[in-house]
Amino acid sequence: MAEIQNFTLNFGPQHPAAHGVLRLILEMDGEVIQKADPHIGLLHRATEKLAESKPFNHSIGYMDRLDYMSMMCNEHAYVRAIENLLGIRPPERAEYIRVMFDEITRILNHLLWIGSHALDVGAMTIFLYAFREREDLMDCYEAVSGTRMHATYYRPGGVYRDLPDTMPRYQPSRWRSDKDTARRNEARAGSMLDFIEDFTNRFPACVDEYETLLTENRIWKQRTVNIGVVTPERALQLGFTGPMLRGSGIEWDLRKKQPYAAYDKVQFDIPVGVNGDCYDRYLCRVEEFRQSNRIIRQCVNWLRANPGPVMLDDHKVTPPRRSEMKSDMESLIHHFKLFTEGYCVPEGETYAAVEAPKGEFGIWLVSDGANKPYRVKCRAPGFAHLSAMDEMVRGHMLADVVAIIGTMDIVFGEIDR
Repeated sequence: MAEIQNFTLNFGPQHPAAHGVLRLILEMDGEVIQKADPHIGLLHRATEKLAESKPFNHSIGYMDRLDYMSMMCNEHAYVRAIENLLGIRPPERAEYIRVMFDEITRILNHLLWIGSHALDVGAMTIFLYAFREREDLMDCYEAVSGTRMHATYYRPGGVYRDLPDTMPRYQPSRWRSDKDTARRNEARAGSMLDFIEDFTNRFPACVDEYETLLTENRIWKQRTVNIGVVTPERALQLGFTGPMLRGSGIEWDLRKKQPYAAYDKVQFDIPVGVNGDCYDRYLCRVEEFRQSNRIIRQCVNWLRANPGPVMLDDHKVTPPRRSEMKSDMESLIHHFKLFTEGYCVPEGETYAAVEAPKGEFGIWLVSDGANKPYRVKCRAPGFAHLSAMDEMVRGHMLADVVAIIGTMDIVFGEIDR
């Protein structure tokens, strides 16, 4: 018999399955993990400290860059915290737009998760399929904010602007025939709501495609069933939220339990797992695709029927219209003051949380009455999940570590901050 010796393995940070900047120090007995020690901080950007040195409305863009796969959900938590302290509520149309974009963001996040998780485990096709749908939703981000990822679209008091009446079109080129261009532009002929409705009509068939590739796939099940099992009691003790908690069988979702924006006015179900393993967490997220699609469709119908303002009319907090700003001196002063020194927020503290795609993303905000926050603290869902890494991988093989990192859906922007 060959003598097996315990050894220490450095997994990451440059390992392709370490999702960026995770450094895992694994103590191994042959191929079996004895201990896992995650080292974080390699992406530390001092987001919370930076936010404390700037006016409240200057830090919205930093929130996009925390979990850079669920951009608008992060903005939503921060903007809600500011609104709580100011004692303001955005118009109802803005609330519905926020719900619609929160769910578009959830689909965007889960598309990247399913593609990269499957790629880590060895399935390549689904990665390409998922990015095909991501492209359409990225166009929606770009249409409302001018940028594909870090939108800064939510503002205290509403959203930056109403939904556009047109969508960007593909142009003919030497790589694309006129016929192909016309086919691609079919869904883009109407307004943005028409485009999103078209997406919701064809997306369930895309989810069926993903399930055909993975759900009953023998290799996928061998790699995920009974891997990284977490009991419901332990999931609660470890501070799990989102699909990590629901995969263990606990029906907790802030959108239902502590509704915010317009979530109390839309119908959807909370998918819940049974075994608390990687496979159940996969099934939960796949069902979330379908439920998010259902919510988006309800928002599209409501927004069609209910035009109205998307921003409060209080120019101490919200900027005046550009047309007014260019012709009216008082509006110009409001605009200048708002974007240079912001506004003073009454003394107090608040905690605002949203059901982000990865779990509960919260912002604890303390104001001392100045135009800058006294303290900002982010509650990142991935941080609690990563802290359970050692417990989840012990006794598993080295290849299972990759599957467990994938099932956690970790993004380091929010963990390292």
